[in-house]
Parts: sequence; C-alpha cells; structure tokens
Amino acid sequence: MSFVERADAGPVRTLTLADPKRRNALSVEMRVELRDALVAAHTDDAVRVVVLTGAEGFFCAGGDISTMSDDEQLGVYRLQVIAELVEALVEGPKPVVAAVEGGAYGAGLSLVAACDHVVSASDAKFCASFGGIGLATDAGLGWTLPRRIGQGRASEMILFGEVVGAPRAAEIGLVERLAEPGGAHALAVERAELLARRSRPALAASKALFAAGHTDLRQVLTAEARAQRTLFVGPDFAEGVGAFREKRRPRFEA
Repeated sequence: MSFVERADAGPVRTLTLADPKRRNALSVEMRVELRDALVAAHTDDAVRVVVLTGAEGFFCAGGDISTMSDDEQLGVYRLQVIAELVEALVEGPKPVVAAVEGGAYGAGLSLVAACDHVVSASDAKFCASFGGIGLATDAGLGWTLPRRIGQGRASEMILFGEVVGAPRAAEIGLVERLAEPGGAHALAVERAELLARRSRPALAASKALFAAGHTDLRQVLTAEARAQRTLFVGPDFAEGVGAFREKRRPRFEA
C-alpha cells in the first residue's frame, strides 16, 4: 500500500496523502514516502511545481496517535523524518502549493504552514492541536507559523489550540486563496500552472531567500545581490527582457 499517491499534469505534480480511513494521519511510513516524493519532485526536471493535498476530502489530521509511544529511539526517528520532510518543503527549489479540504490539524497544519502558497476550501478547519495531547509543536510550526501570521496570532493558535475556520485563516494570512468546498485542488492546480510559466531559477532564488530567514537588512541585501548576479547572466533574464521589449509573454524553459 502506498501512503502518498503521485499524479502529473504537465509540469505540475500532485502528491496526495492517501490514508483516508485515518484522515490521512502522518504515520512513520507516510512521512518517509512524502519526504522521498518531495525530494524526487525537486530533482525531476519535468516537474516545475508541486501541489500537496489529502485524499477523500480531508487534508491531514496530524500525527498518527495510534503509533505514538514513549519509545525514545522511535520518537527520535519520527522527528528526524518529519524534519527532513519540512526541509524539503521549505528549502526545496520548486514551489509547493497546498490544497486543503476538510481540515489540517497538528502536524497537518505544520505541512500547510511550510508550503509556499495555500489554497483552502471555504469550509476547511485549521488547528494547532498539539497541546490537547500534551505535546509542543513539531514539524517546524514554531518557525513557519509566526512567519505566516505573526507572533501574536501564532501564539494564540498554538497555546489555545482553538479551531480556526478557513475565512479567518485567510484574514490572518495562513491561507492565500479560498475555493468552494470540493474545489481546492482544482484551484491549487490552476495557481500552480501560473507558477509553472515563471522562471524556474528566479522562483528557486526567491524561495532560498525566504528560507534563509534573514532578519538583518544587510544580510538580506547581500543575499539578494548574490542571487541577482547569478540570474543576470542566465537565459531566463535574457528571455524576460526580450519578451518585455517585444510585448509578448516570456517563454522560460530553463
């Protein structure tokens, strides 16, 4: 049984969490498969954008509580795999668009917050449910969520563990686009296709700048200058300038 299904539509690859009987809870096996699928997508030249979603109308219920234990060695392994998975989302060169139906709870919320662009059904729910079972955040949520919605709102979500509806999630910046119930994946693919037309090196450079998390202006300026020097001599910059002068849409093929 595969816990992550893969489907390609042109340059857009959809990865679907596929354990619907448990609302796509993140078992160890699913974590490993998703990590490996993300790494494969980032290294596949045919893929320009990834869409991440869940099977049968629910994104992800979080960690698989039924497999959790006080086995320290297993716990370390679970956390190592989820860390590598989130690194692939945040630091990988290709944009990842989340398509959320139903809900994203606990580590499922962590996956959403680590994506570059979030599309949600208007009736979906979000919850940092860790505290309800006596746990702190994991899967990078303590870093990704404040960057998305600000420290105060992130603290409220994490400490109180209250359920946040999709309209409110859009208001505070957790979600970028709302879709009709059942329509999140279609809209996410539509958004991904727009990204697929853009310059691959430029998108990767922008993602790297975001992932670096610089808070010092001088560091940001230095990192931007380093990226621009590389992009200036690349084929996409020449194509972009040529398209601008010729008043046409650029054709980025790098």
